[in-house]
Amino acid sequence: MHRELEGEERSGAENVRSTPSHNVTSTSVAATNDKAGRVRGVKMEAPEEELDPLWQDLDWAIGAMFFMGFDGAEVTPQIRTLIEDHHLGSILLTTKNLKSAQQTANLVQELQTIAHNAGHPVPLLIALDQENGGVNSLFDEDYICQFPSAMGVAATGSTDLAYEVANATGKELFAVGINMIMGPVLDVLTNARYQPLGVRATGDDPQEVSQYGIAAMNGYKDAGITTCGKHFPSYGNLDFLGSSLDMPIITETLEQLSLGALVPFRNAIREGLDAMMVGGCAIANAGMNVMHACLSDQVVDDLLRNDLGFNGVTISECLEMDALSHDIGVRGGTVMAVEAGCDLVLLCRSFVVQQEAISGLKLGIENGMISRERIDISLKRILHLKSKCTSWQQALNPTGITQLATLHPTHLALSTKAYDKSITIMRDKGHLLPLSNTLYPDEELLLLTPLVKPLPASAATKTVTESQGVPTEHDKWIHRSSIMSGEGVFRELGRSLARQRHGKLLHTSYTANGVRPVHENLINRAAAIIIITADANRNLYQNGFTKHVAMMCSMLSAGGKKKSLIVVSVSSPYDFAMDKAIGTYVCTFDFTETAMSALVRALFGEFVPQGTLPGTLRKSRKVQKSRQHWLVEGWNRDRDHRPLLALIKTIEKTSPPNQFCPLAGATAASFELSITTESGETIQEAHYVVRNSSTQALFGFCSTYCYGGIGMIGALFVDPAKRNLSIGHSLHQRAVRGLLQKPGIKKLQLGLGLPGVYLGIPMSDLSEGARLKRWFANNGWDILTPRLLYSLTIRNLSNWQPPEGLLPSIQRVSFAFDLIHGRENSETVLEHVRSNAGPEVLELYRLALDDPKNCGIVRAKSPVDAHWSVQ
Repeated sequence: MHRELEGEERSGAENVRSTPSHNVTSTSVAATNDKAGRVRGVKMEAPEEELDPLWQDLDWAIGAMFFMGFDGAEVTPQIRTLIEDHHLGSILLTTKNLKSAQQTANLVQELQTIAHNAGHPVPLLIALDQENGGVNSLFDEDYICQFPSAMGVAATGSTDLAYEVANATGKELFAVGINMIMGPVLDVLTNARYQPLGVRATGDDPQEVSQYGIAAMNGYKDAGITTCGKHFPSYGNLDFLGSSLDMPIITETLEQLSLGALVPFRNAIREGLDAMMVGGCAIANAGMNVMHACLSDQVVDDLLRNDLGFNGVTISECLEMDALSHDIGVRGGTVMAVEAGCDLVLLCRSFVVQQEAISGLKLGIENGMISRERIDISLKRILHLKSKCTSWQQALNPTGITQLATLHPTHLALSTKAYDKSITIMRDKGHLLPLSNTLYPDEELLLLTPLVKPLPASAATKTVTESQGVPTEHDKWIHRSSIMSGEGVFRELGRSLARQRHGKLLHTSYTANGVRPVHENLINRAAAIIIITADANRNLYQNGFTKHVAMMCSMLSAGGKKKSLIVVSVSSPYDFAMDKAIGTYVCTFDFTETAMSALVRALFGEFVPQGTLPGTLRKSRKVQKSRQHWLVEGWNRDRDHRPLLALIKTIEKTSPPNQFCPLAGATAASFELSITTESGETIQEAHYVVRNSSTQALFGFCSTYCYGGIGMIGALFVDPAKRNLSIGHSLHQRAVRGLLQKPGIKKLQLGLGLPGVYLGIPMSDLSEGARLKRWFANNGWDILTPRLLYSLTIRNLSNWQPPEGLLPSIQRVSFAFDLIHGRENSETVLEHVRSNAGPEVLELYRLALDDPKNCGIVRAKSPVDAHWSVQ
């Protein structure tokens, strides 16, 4: 979308703006063209034009400098009074004001109509938080789309997608009449593990935060709404002292801030950021000692204005916060905020406090603490901002539901795309995913979830009674979960998992009480366990519970029980990012219904997750080694039979004790069939090796067969000391290529049921079987197996001894046995097999009858009914 220079009349695909009824002439802006053809402002200068005479009225000027909120989904007498009598010029809406898209559009239009009828020369600035992920003020399943959080978007690795998501969000807000978004979040998570911002921020890399923040900013602006970066100078590395009245503190030096936290703010300012929210945190370092950043001219005028060159609108943090009102008072705090350089003073809720702030600012001007010139500077900035994002024509005629209905299908597809790309599998050591490849229908799956509050952008929120009163600032930082909805938040996740796998799912919650007997019983029953965590580094009971369950699963697996453990972080990815003891670790970045739907599809293999953890974690992950291509040679009996036998023996020796080795008893001859079928068709064989030509040792072997239009890989194994070097991949590629070159081949299969060869992927070791299934799946095989197959082949009959107790048990039953060789009585035998087994088994018996010198068939006969049973 093309955007003209700021301040001029501009049109877009969804909206046309007219010049405001009261002219506020823009100054020229130095600009550069980016690759997309959009014009980006380099630096905004304050307008130097004369103000409309109306603004000489002190009450109008003061009203324009406040940014206020109110309770309720309808216009209240209090907010009407603020607009009509106090000339309030900017309003912040929150989730308590917004019930649906239609209600929001109606509310915004009514607020603008009140302002218009009250004689406001320009429309109200109406803003809200719509960060996506778990922080959305407006939620409507039918019209407003859910998108990933800032960190979730960054996990996709695409700044283009960040732009698209922000642009879609901006268009939806524009349709309901919103003209400012409180975003993007530009904080750098310097200490990412323990910061309450969590997934609201992009990550811990200043340059990456800059790239995604600017992409989002441009997306919002091109949708027609103004942007407000936050939270200057950064909420990314805060210390907390613990009391509900204590403010979080920045302890980094100015030099450290300049090299890290301030980088995204500086870059966004350079690219044309419209407004900046200055935080309420304290700063304590060698160069600065500030109690509240938004009340300090060192932060606003010196650091933000002079050092970073920002001349847009600055907005204070809400002055109703407990620490500020307790330490300073709202009247004094308002005067300090304006003196420090803030243009808009935010007061979120209380009408009494809001009136107090207005009277405080008026008193500060009247007694000379704040000059009229200072007020006029802020007025010019505010009016300049409004001229870029709104007009009465636009404000009184929002496009509304009609526009949202048009946008919804496209935005819904974008939402699915963004969430699918954000899902991140950080580790999967045991190759447990997708579950469709490792969990059988008759096995039980257990879901363990914590007790958490539903997210604001969630249908579950609608079913939970909202708490009365306003949380303290400290509560807001640490996200206390005093009201918990139990399994309700994750109930739909459990249902989706059950539907997806068409099998049984067990679901229960866990708390700070730890692992209880009910958990132990369910863990013993389940073959796979999914544990959900949400900010486990701050909710330490989740960390302890997960590690306890991981230890239980490890012990049960060592005892021979299948216990696949998958840990899913649905908020901060740092919960177990560095804990290698958690072998399979998945991150979703939020637990909205949309995110959980993407998680279920990822767990069951509907798509392969491609997300990566943003920031330094992404950079520090080991670069995948390029795949080595080994020379694959054809099998040569004279040259390779002894090295192959040595390779088989090596694999047998390295197999776990007390565990069956699929190659037990095999020799080089086990893979050479040299068989002609009854129809005269020869089973074609082609075997391949990777070998050391200097020592003659074999590193890997693969056998292939062709019969009846089917190409078969019979065996594929590699020296244990040479695994993970792409030898198996090289053998597999050569085998598939060789099979496909055979004429008449219609399909390929793993394994075959002929004597001496193998039925498919060995599953005697469940974890190893899961790894092998994942390996073949990654190499293009559909390995969904409806049932397990069992091989009863004795590979070395000369060394075979009957199991203890077998002969006495046979002698006790009243059966007679005899041995058949050759074609005599063959029809009786083959008819019996034909009636009770499949064609492969029939072919096996036919081959045995054709080789009387080496093969025989044992028959068992009951003396009661004279019925023969072929053994």
